[in-house]
Amino acid sequence: MVKTEDILNKYGARIEREMKGAPEPNIKQFSSSYVKFRQEMTPTFTAYEKWCKVLGNIFKVNVSQKDKIKLEKNISIAHLDLTSSEVFVFSIVVLFLSFFGGLLFFVALYWLTNSFSFMFLFLVLLVSMFLFYFSYTMPQRLALQWRLKASSQMVPAILYIIIYMKHTSNLEKAIAFAAEHLQPPLSMDFRKIFWDVEVGKFSKIKDSIDNYLLTWRDYSVEFVESFHLIESSLYEPAEQRRVEILEKALQVILDGVYDKMLKYTHDVKSPLTNIYMLGIVLPTLSLAILPLASTMLQGAIQWYHILLIYNLIIPFFVFYLTENVIVSRPGGYGESSLLELNPLYYKYKSTKPYWIAFLVSFPLFLIGLIPFLLRYTDLNLIFGFQRDYTWSQLGLGFLGNSGIFGIVENNGVIAGPFGAVSLILSLFIPLSIAVMFIVAFDLRTKELIKEREKSKEVEQEFVSSLFQLGNRIGDGLPAEIAFAKVAESTKGTSTEGFFKIVNQNIQQLGMSLNEALFNPKRGAIVFYPSEIIVTSMRILIESVKKGLNVAARSLMSISEYVKNIKKINDRLNDLLADIISDMKSNMVFLAPLLSGIVVGLSGMIAAILSNLAETFKSGALAGQTDELTGTGGIEGLLSLFDINVMIPTYWLQIVIGLYLIEIVFILTMTLVAIKSGRDNLQTTSEIGKNLKTAMIFYVVVSLAATIGLFLLGSVALKGLVG
Repeated sequence: MVKTEDILNKYGARIEREMKGAPEPNIKQFSSSYVKFRQEMTPTFTAYEKWCKVLGNIFKVNVSQKDKIKLEKNISIAHLDLTSSEVFVFSIVVLFLSFFGGLLFFVALYWLTNSFSFMFLFLVLLVSMFLFYFSYTMPQRLALQWRLKASSQMVPAILYIIIYMKHTSNLEKAIAFAAEHLQPPLSMDFRKIFWDVEVGKFSKIKDSIDNYLLTWRDYSVEFVESFHLIESSLYEPAEQRRVEILEKALQVILDGVYDKMLKYTHDVKSPLTNIYMLGIVLPTLSLAILPLASTMLQGAIQWYHILLIYNLIIPFFVFYLTENVIVSRPGGYGESSLLELNPLYYKYKSTKPYWIAFLVSFPLFLIGLIPFLLRYTDLNLIFGFQRDYTWSQLGLGFLGNSGIFGIVENNGVIAGPFGAVSLILSLFIPLSIAVMFIVAFDLRTKELIKEREKSKEVEQEFVSSLFQLGNRIGDGLPAEIAFAKVAESTKGTSTEGFFKIVNQNIQQLGMSLNEALFNPKRGAIVFYPSEIIVTSMRILIESVKKGLNVAARSLMSISEYVKNIKKINDRLNDLLADIISDMKSNMVFLAPLLSGIVVGLSGMIAAILSNLAETFKSGALAGQTDELTGTGGIEGLLSLFDINVMIPTYWLQIVIGLYLIEIVFILTMTLVAIKSGRDNLQTTSEIGKNLKTAMIFYVVVSLAATIGLFLLGSVALKGLVG
């Protein structure tokens, strides 16, 4: 028989929980689901963990105590289910596989071609060592990425905890509330606090929290200090003093974020300047001497060497330097993490834009392949055409005796293409690749960026609207009616739509306030996916359960918080404006300008050497040899600068174009990360815009420099040889 007292106790406790609106500090809710939650939130880590686990179970190694401590610390921060031994075994296996695989490939190449290359052996060793370092330091990079992402959520996390503890002085419930409403990865950190208690690592939540804070001691002191202030508020008997300490905790982390970002804006200028000089200017200028250097070295430098250096090694070097700049960026602001909530998100994830872009760019790519097909296939001979035609055959003898495509054939050996036409057609290869990304990225992000701009407009006016909402609720109006009143008073503003949707959902569809805001199909947040709005509304839903006065005070606090965050962001954007504008102008103006001029110079050098070779072969300079350079001078000069062993300008331009595309990708990601954190939508949009500007400028400059310098060289050479 069930007793009446038991029934009253059971439902009385449920009513009390609903009235308080406090999530139960149910450890199972935030701990037993932690593993599944982690797997869902971090799918990118599972492949790495899987291979480490498989190889780690086969081999066992002892890691030095120093390395073990460092590895396990990074493994814990990155939430990897690994041991230091498994990470080290995986790195060793990668080293041996890459090294011996490269050696086997080298032996096979030597057996087939009977050519020995020390450079290839050096590259095999270099790549093997790099792969070992890359795999061994993977936990460190994942931990840095995790910290950068988590640190951007620290201020909202402290805000959640403080707002909750203002009406319920319970730290465990406050952390559970924050873990429920925060985005990963910081929500996973908070869940892991409960998990460590359940598995017996710690006996009390307090000990687990203190251990977690140790991981941030060297990275974000303000977060640790703010958390300790929150903990100290638990021991204050006076309510007013307790609230003051909580507000002080929020101010501490806001001031800390501002001070660190202020320092970062000054420290980042020098590294970015070095990146531009070492990664863009010097490599681009050195390309100008490569055609002559390859001839003087009698073909020791081939086009695929340049491809390897400029399209793999240097971009990786630039990427490594920029990553160091990005990971040193303090968190605390930026980082739009609600992209997935936008109803237009399917356009961002869709592969359809890439297929459309491919259809647009593929004809351009085929045009760029024409010199390649003439040089490396016999299609032209099959259809009865010559492999190449000279300018004289086309009635343009004043341009010289060389071929228009610059395909040279001596004793059955074909070289090139070196000609100006081949160089111009080669521009279509990088142009087609750039067009594919430009079109695809524009189709993916155009509408989403418009929606984000609309959300930013709402955020600008949301502070005053939030203050109005808090006043209405403070006057004793229920939250549902307060939204209707604010919707009327905000007509003509950007926030009108948000409050109008909430009011319509409540009045016409009969939704609760929570559903009106967070319904996955019709909720107002779906159409206004702003971090500030989401944070404010979640806190409103929670605090209104505690009473109208509590909700009003919470909204006032959020309004003040949003105002402070906006001031910090505006100030930091002003400080970063010079750096970002300088780097952007270097990326979309100076780098394409230098690259285009280098392409034109290479074409002129190739044209002069090719015309000299053809003129000498025809005997036109036989009577002028002594007069020009002394006995045997021309023959000696041409043997020194042999056009047949020079790097074809066709391949050189393709390498430069691809290098420019890679640089735009890397530097754009860096600039967006410096300004806004890791923002995928903004990064994709900015890459498309910057790539469009840079490639248009590069193609125009390259085309003008190639034609101008080719004509200049041809006319000058014509005057020299009569």
